[in-house]
Amino acid sequence: MALVYAVVVIGAVIGGFIQGLSGFAFALVAMSIWAWVLDPAVAAVLVVFGATTGQVMGAISTRLRFDARRAAPYLIGGLIGIPIGVRVLPYLDPHTFKFGLGTFLVLWCPTMLTIRSLPRVTAGGRAADGVIGVMGGIMGGIGGVSGPIPTLWITMRGYGKDIERALIQTFNLAILSCTLAVYTASGLVTADLLPLFGVVAAAVLIPSWLGARLYKGIADVAFRRIVLCLLAVSGVMLIASSVGQVIGWN
Repeated sequence: MALVYAVVVIGAVIGGFIQGLSGFAFALVAMSIWAWVLDPAVAAVLVVFGATTGQVMGAISTRLRFDARRAAPYLIGGLIGIPIGVRVLPYLDPHTFKFGLGTFLVLWCPTMLTIRSLPRVTAGGRAADGVIGVMGGIMGGIGGVSGPIPTLWITMRGYGKDIERALIQTFNLAILSCTLAVYTASGLVTADLLPLFGVVAAAVLIPSWLGARLYKGIADVAFRRIVLCLLAVSGVMLIASSVGQVIGWN
């Protein structure tokens, strides 16, 4: 049991710091560490709880202005997408889904990093933002990875560091909170998990705060490149977690 708690703390500390810095990626980082010692169902609940806790701390630390008009299409789309993803899940192989998404991120994000001036997407307006929100919600319902596509899209919008961070943070916090509420209502959050919840909350707070503090000193271009790097790493983690099942090793 001591080993389990130690691994949980390590995952929460690393995931909390990266989420505090970038506004996302707690789930993929923590899950890649916790999967070695925790049952997948337990790890999924802890990931959502830890990511939600870290997002709240990040929002408090950065104190970025919430732009309801700009965030609304993403949030509405995300909330629409969650039940669609849950409904589609029984008919879709989640490992193939994760492998495909990971491959896209691994190919696309390094390509963007090699471009001297990142391209800016201006087409589509709020309707396109809403579609991206729906995609994020669907992916959250399917595999708990609501962040990568909305984060990539928001980064390519070229709003500026603080606006991008506020949108990413707001979207992820809303989707995670909704998911945690669904988990609680469905009975997945049990009394046996409360000690682990306490450990995760204690471990994630300071690293999230430190990451958010470091974020404030990062320039716009550097922030976008950090986000693209983390998205590429997220892609590698998605491929690593699914390749065995896709090619029939397991």
